[in-house]
Amino acid sequence: MSEFWLISAPGDKENVQALERMNTVTAKSNLSRNTKFTIPDFKVGTLDSLVGLSDELGKLDAFAESLIKRMAQSVVDVMEDSEGKVQENLLANGVDLTSFVTHFEWDMAKYPTKQPLVSVVDTVAKQLAQIDTDLKSRTAAYNALKTALENLERRSTGNLFTRTLSDIVSKEDFVLDSEYLVTLLVIVPKTSYSQWQKTYESLSDMVVPRSTKLIAEDTEGGLFTVTLFRKVIDDFKTKAKENKFMVREFYYDEKEIKREREEMTRLLSDRKQQYGPLLRWLKVNFSEAFIAWIHIKALRVFVESVLRYGLPVNFQAVLLQPQRKSATKRLREVLNSVFRHLDEVAAASTLDVSVEIPGLQLSTQDYFPYVYFRIDLGLLD
Repeated sequence: MSEFWLISAPGDKENVQALERMNTVTAKSNLSRNTKFTIPDFKVGTLDSLVGLSDELGKLDAFAESLIKRMAQSVVDVMEDSEGKVQENLLANGVDLTSFVTHFEWDMAKYPTKQPLVSVVDTVAKQLAQIDTDLKSRTAAYNALKTALENLERRSTGNLFTRTLSDIVSKEDFVLDSEYLVTLLVIVPKTSYSQWQKTYESLSDMVVPRSTKLIAEDTEGGLFTVTLFRKVIDDFKTKAKENKFMVREFYYDEKEIKREREEMTRLLSDRKQQYGPLLRWLKVNFSEAFIAWIHIKALRVFVESVLRYGLPVNFQAVLLQPQRKSATKRLREVLNSVFRHLDEVAAASTLDVSVEIPGLQLSTQDYFPYVYFRIDLGLLD
């Protein structure tokens, strides 16, 4: 499973024994794999400040999870031709996410514990805000380029009624620079090819005999040229429509066709140039954001443990990885039983364990006798 439960209990002798019982039962029944989750001591400050931090950390937790999910999706979007390699780019400090979480160590250099707790939280918040700002600007630029390219490609792959004709026609298909003559392009249903050949010269006066040529086909019909005098264009279009022949509004413009082809080449080149730097930025900053998120989890456990268990600071945090989805209910029952003494009312209450609120403390009706936070690594689910 890609799910972890981060819990804490008081660090006194009775609760250390309770944790040992939990480890024994969960290991024997293969309910979860448990590891100690080390959280450093912080400058606590006042209880009032902790209450405020508890609320702020809850919001920051949700924001961080949303950010890394958006970054993971951006990696998928950028690596559209290599989706099987996406997980290789979603790493934290160069290791897979599960390994990082299970071997978590507080980064003292990045988040010094000698600073007041509120300063540590502020550092994490500013870091994530900057990554979010950069993500929006970088992905917006890339997506605008991608959309423009997709629009051009879509115009090249539609049917003869809608697609661009610049890559189909050539200069030799048209009578150009004539004061009197003009070449039109007409879409003829496949079932009407014979009718077209028999009637196009008589659809209007002044149609040049034997001037039609089939230059392209799709599943529905063909694109024919026909040359006629300019002054009968409107009459020819009317008669053609009456016979279910559709005149495409297209006039050969060599400069416009060259511009369109150059635009496609430029967009392909720009996307190729942006691909590498954007993917590298996503890899580096996904790692940074994920690491920050797990530090936020550690901060939440610390703050909630002090608020729940009081001062002096004395608690032990444990990371549980449920082994099977079907075992989560039984695992919850084991935890409630082992830590019943912390809060008899909460432990005895009926819990709706099917309700999952990723990254957030559970509601009052799902209150547990121990500090609990969920870490969901299913970032692409």
